Amino acid sequence: MVSKATVVFGGPSAEHDISILTGLQAERVLSAAGVSVQCVYWSRSDRWLLVPANTEARDFLGGEPTGSKRLELRLGSEKGDGFYLKAGLGGAKLLDAGVVMNCFHGGAGEAGGAQALFALAGLKATGGTVAAAALGMDKLAFAGVMHAAGLPSLARVLLSARSRPSFDGPWIIKPRFGGSSIGIEVVDDWDTAVALLQTSPHLREGAVLEPNRPELFDLNVSVRTAPHLQVSEIERPLRPGEGAIYSYAAKYLHSDGLAAAPREFPADISPELRATIRGLAERVVELTGLTGVVRIDFLSDGSDVYVNEVNSIPGALALYLWPDTPASEVLLAALAEAERAPARATSNYEEGVALRAAGGIAGKLQALPGNR
Repeated sequence: MVSKATVVFGGPSAEHDISILTGLQAERVLSAAGVSVQCVYWSRSDRWLLVPANTEARDFLGGEPTGSKRLELRLGSEKGDGFYLKAGLGGAKLLDAGVVMNCFHGGAGEAGGAQALFALAGLKATGGTVAAAALGMDKLAFAGVMHAAGLPSLARVLLSARSRPSFDGPWIIKPRFGGSSIGIEVVDDWDTAVALLQTSPHLREGAVLEPNRPELFDLNVSVRTAPHLQVSEIERPLRPGEGAIYSYAAKYLHSDGLAAAPREFPADISPELRATIRGLAERVVELTGLTGVVRIDFLSDGSDVYVNEVNSIPGALALYLWPDTPASEVLLAALAEAERAPARATSNYEEGVALRAAGGIAGKLQALPGNR
């Protein structure tokens, strides 16, 4: 069993606050299981902080919690890569991080940025590889992979003023890189859709557009890849009204967490649909290469089903979808899987061959256009 873990949360994202809640929950679960846990907060001011144990959500309302200690994430240090805690007389001490439990949601923390930093620093961390995390966060790329593999999914295209979609409105517009229903809009006309690219702060990094199908309802499932591939029971989140979007507020703004959000669990669906969703969920994990604990969102009319999105680091780490499995068991298995993951490759392919064959750089420059 993993004996030491560092839970990381916060980060530059619209889902910053939800990440804090997920991180604090993970700390409590792991501590209760006998793991030595420390919490690292990536603040809104882009500072890394070691926060005191058993910090409460309200302690983050004013910014950095009282008693936090400044950390630096160093690469290439003589003492080794990793998090450093400032010590007396200008010194710094390398933090024993153990295995990192990645609880970031959205932004660079979930989309591959944090995974890259941790890999470069030699830190074992949950959250998938850099490539898998980036794929999971990019709605356009993810849809392309699903389509190429023949998995059922709704049409999804890049929202661009240069190219009108082949399917008629109304359309649903989503941030290309984002989650939790933040920034989602439903529009009827093309001019409004294009205008949102300039006016919505959530669409500045790009947006995707797909047909709005209000008759479809949400079905969610979690998949664990450790200690072996397992699929949870299926939930049906309940929207506030017919045709409404399953919003950020409906998901998260409950004092008892996601388990208290309006939902039908297990979902009242046919055995055939349940089996189809479970099979599709396993295929999504295989295609993306994601590991740990993920959540996959589907849309269905009760008969047909469509793969919608994947969440590589879901809210509350999807623990509420595993009611018959102790939360500590879910998290410990994910940490153990990350600890066993192979280290990043450091050697070059046929090292030195290309360098010896290159000759002088001057000759290569001479061959470039304009230098002849």
